[in-house]
Formats: sequence, structure tokens, C-alpha cells
Amino acid sequence: MTAPTDALPRRHAWLAGEFERHRAHLRAVGYRMLGSVTEADDAVQEAWIRLQRADPGGTDDLRGWLTVTVGRICLDLLRTRASRRESYAGTWLPEPIVTGELPTDPEPGPEDRALLADAVGIALLVVLDRLSPAERVAFVLHDVFGIPFERVAALLDRTPAATRQLASRARRRVRAEAPDPEADLAVQRRVVDAFLAAARAGDVGALLEILHPDVEFRGDGGGHGLLARPALRGREHVAPQAGLFGTRFARYARP
Repeated sequence: MTAPTDALPRRHAWLAGEFERHRAHLRAVGYRMLGSVTEADDAVQEAWIRLQRADPGGTDDLRGWLTVTVGRICLDLLRTRASRRESYAGTWLPEPIVTGELPTDPEPGPEDRALLADAVGIALLVVLDRLSPAERVAFVLHDVFGIPFERVAALLDRTPAATRQLASRARRRVRAEAPDPEADLAVQRRVVDAFLAAARAGDVGALLEILHPDVEFRGDGGGHGLLARPALRGREHVAPQAGLFGTRFARYARP
């Protein structure tokens, strides 16, 4: 007896439906791993391609399989990024999720709203970005998304004990360096507004009053190494650069 001729199309349709059901979750995994919505979407799309090529079979824990698959893709991207940084003059900054700030912004769809609800702050993403690729994968997959250490260990090609140590080391760094969640956001917003106002006016004197003496100015050149510059430190060096930023770009800036 042969299998029904429509069995494979039905299976493919089921996989496609399940993948779409988990897409928002997978985007959140990719975003926490990579700090970039664009790269997260690319990782999710690659996971769909791999699912089509290598159907895991059965119906149990497809979400877990997809989560680990996205984690593996992100690990490769993080390792490539780490090697590129060795010859990169600028800095790498997380990509914020910004919607609804301007009248021209489109209304976020269901996936965007889910990603926003599950997003971490930019400051915490900066902390995650200081971890090694293996530490970040171990911490995000286990501590954030609950993937068992045994599965994360297989992804990292390490023992479960070594993977626990990676996650523990990452956890200590996150706890030590993550910003205070109870910080006064109203005060922060006033500082940002004052900075943008001074930058837009090109008022270097006002910037000198606002900036911390040891402030650091970093830019990634829009992701193009040739446009990136080393970080500037100290307000006497940063204020003129911020004034230049103000005359060219500050009117486009969003808090």
C-alpha cells in the first residue's frame, strides 16, 4: 500500500502554518541574539529554508527545534561579526525598534507589536553585545527562552557542564552591567531633549554644559567600515562633533 499522494503537500502546509505561528517568537530570539531587526528577519527566513530542507519529522516541540535553529544561525552571524570587528574602526550599536514616533511611520503589525512587547532595552543589548558569541547564545537560549542546556550544548559543540558555565558567566556580567530598570525615564528624556536642542542649534557651549566630562561618542558609520571612526572621549572633543552632527543629522533624530 502506498501513502496518499497528498500527504507531502499536507505536511508542507502544516509546517508553513506552524512556522507562521511561531514567527514573532523567532524574531524575538533573533533580535536578542543580534540586536538587529533586519538581521533577525534574515535569520528567521534562513530557518524557514532549513525547515524545508530538513523536516525534523513529527509534531512534538517544533517551536523548540526552530528556536535552536535560529540560535545556530545567529551563532554563525555573531562569529562572523566578531572576526570583522578586528579590522573595523568604528563601533557596533544595537538597532532600536522605533515605530509610531512620526506621523509618517506605518502602524506596527502583529509581528512588530509582539517584537516590541518582547524587546529588551538598548542599554541591555549593549551589555549582551560585550559577551562572546558562545556566552550570548547560551544565556539567551537558556535564561531567556528556556531551552535546556543539553540542546544548547549540542549547538555549541560543548558539554552541558561547560555550557552551564558559559551561561553563568554571562549572567554575572549582565547582572553587574545592566542598567537600573527603575531609572527615571523622565529625567533621561529631558537630557536627550536638551542634547538634541543644543545639537540642532550648533550650540557647542550648551553641549559642554550638558555633557559629562568623560562622555564617549561612538558611531558605526552606518555599518560601513570605511565611514566609521574611532570613539571620541571627553566633552571638549565630543561637543564639536555633536555640533557637526546637529547641523547635518539631528533634525532627523528620534528620542
